[in-house]
Amino acid sequence: MPKKKPFSVKQKKKQLQDKRERKRGPPDEVRAGSNSRSGSMERHREEHTDTSDSESMSLQVRRINQQPGPRRPGERGYDPNRYRIHFERESKEEVERRKKVSREKVLEPVRDLELEIDIDDIYKPGTVLDFPKRPPWDYTMSKEKLLQIEEKSFREYLEQVYSQYKPTQLSYFEHNLETWRQLWRVLEMSDVLLLITDIRHPVLHFSPALYDYVTVEMKKSLILVLNKIDLAPPALVVAWRQYFQQRFPEVLIVCFTSFPQNRGEGRDPEDVFKKRRRRRRGGLAGAMGPKQLLKACEAVTAGKVDLSSWQEKMERDTVAASAKSGGLASEGEEDEEMVLVEHHSDVAMEMGIPSQELFKDGVLTLGCVGFPNVGKSSLINGLVGRKVVSVSRTPGHTKYFQTYFLTPTVKLCDCPGLIFPSLVHRQQQILAGIYPIAQIQEPYTSVGYLAERIPIQELLKLKHPDAEESRLKEREAPPWTAWDICEAWAEKRGYKTAKAARNDVYRAANSVLRLAADGRLCLCMRPPGYALQKAHWEQHPETVEITALQAAQRHDSRATSEEEEEEISSSEQEEDEKDRDADEEEEEEEEEGPKEEGTSFKKAPKNKILSSNMFSLLGDDDECT
Repeated sequence: MPKKKPFSVKQKKKQLQDKRERKRGPPDEVRAGSNSRSGSMERHREEHTDTSDSESMSLQVRRINQQPGPRRPGERGYDPNRYRIHFERESKEEVERRKKVSREKVLEPVRDLELEIDIDDIYKPGTVLDFPKRPPWDYTMSKEKLLQIEEKSFREYLEQVYSQYKPTQLSYFEHNLETWRQLWRVLEMSDVLLLITDIRHPVLHFSPALYDYVTVEMKKSLILVLNKIDLAPPALVVAWRQYFQQRFPEVLIVCFTSFPQNRGEGRDPEDVFKKRRRRRRGGLAGAMGPKQLLKACEAVTAGKVDLSSWQEKMERDTVAASAKSGGLASEGEEDEEMVLVEHHSDVAMEMGIPSQELFKDGVLTLGCVGFPNVGKSSLINGLVGRKVVSVSRTPGHTKYFQTYFLTPTVKLCDCPGLIFPSLVHRQQQILAGIYPIAQIQEPYTSVGYLAERIPIQELLKLKHPDAEESRLKEREAPPWTAWDICEAWAEKRGYKTAKAARNDVYRAANSVLRLAADGRLCLCMRPPGYALQKAHWEQHPETVEITALQAAQRHDSRATSEEEEEEISSSEQEEDEKDRDADEEEEEEEEEGPKEEGTSFKKAPKNKILSSNMFSLLGDDDECT
């Protein structure tokens, strides 16, 4: 028997690393050369690797939300990375330059006029800042030929955009062709498109090119949903509503929120340090806006679809919520209505026949489209009346296309979030929640962008890191920089690095950005002329109507929920448990694995507590001080 060769610890470590690499699959640089579906369809069928084709350009693409791939190379199954977000990769020099700016630039409050933003300034209608459209095709084409044409068209689209704008001039936008293909499917299947926007940044989420394509070329109706209106003053909601009605006359506008609550410009700054745990006995039936959306759909369908079942469903949900809040529901009545869910595989959708007939078979199909983190899945849950879609504040949480039958005559299509190209500041995009906070390379300038527009230092009660030294030397109070804010928040929260026990400014910066994404540090952009006409909007009849509606909805919400508030500790002691990624902590349920193509029924489990606790960012185990 031959003598065994010595096997060192270093060799064993290398063996384990190789094994992990085989499980992950080839790295992005290697995969880029073999991802093209037109290059090798057989390889795609076997490996189901990512299929973005923008890598054929000279651009460096960064893939966000990387998930573990198949267990073994060549294993058949769903690729969880197929629809992950793709952004243009920033150079190390640019990242270091912004870090230096965050240390040196003194923050000065901006004028109110700089909070006003016009959609023409960021989207430039009529320019190349469009979105990739599906090229013409017919049924004589093979699947491989169609995919090749789509890839070529998308590559030409990217080349056209970057030929007129430098990467540093552009916002983050989607470079993954697979995700754009999902948009094409939704546009073709839908009778009415729901374009969902966040009321804090509505012009960022409204693409004029998409509006023109849907209303002019496709001749379909578009309903603009101003979501999360509980995070903005009613006067600002009305101002944005009037702005869109004047600029885009063909659009119907609906205001919506899944969690009504009292938030306005005069809110107590102490609320930043309070976390609220909401326990809803009546599910999500307290959402504000489903009735308004029903009226808009009735105006669009004009009697061509029987929507009485939708109205009856909302009435049943209201009665059921009231019964549960009063403890009158019996055990037999606790079962929720079934929701028919269709999971669409790519094979079923690649060469799908786009229906030219609206409201086919008497069914209204509503397509939900929007940027990541604007609340598309929460809106679907609010319409259904309970949770049927997994939600998270992590952008890109919705991974694949699904349809939900709200009633036998109303169908909802949920599409992954898409970022359209624009000229908006990337820092503003980060504050709008389109970029996963845990994966931001340089979060400090975004904190500075926020601090110039709202008084973070006062809201968080921060003490300047050099305040004591300035007091001893009898000098004026030192000016604030973005880095100072992060360091002061790290000191206040007790965020320390593991080895040297220095203030962990990166973790502190991420914490501040999560507060902004949740609306606890709320930055709301305004339409042009809002500052001059603020008094007019506050006295507007629609403002009074929305205020009264919010108050009534909050009253109903309290009747079906139990709320607990406790003050978050601002002590300097480090938290006992590990700092887990807050993007994962906030997910309301574990992401379920993808299912096979077909239909299934979803039903809410009995006695399951549905919550949307956006006050858990600073730690759940903190004690009051």
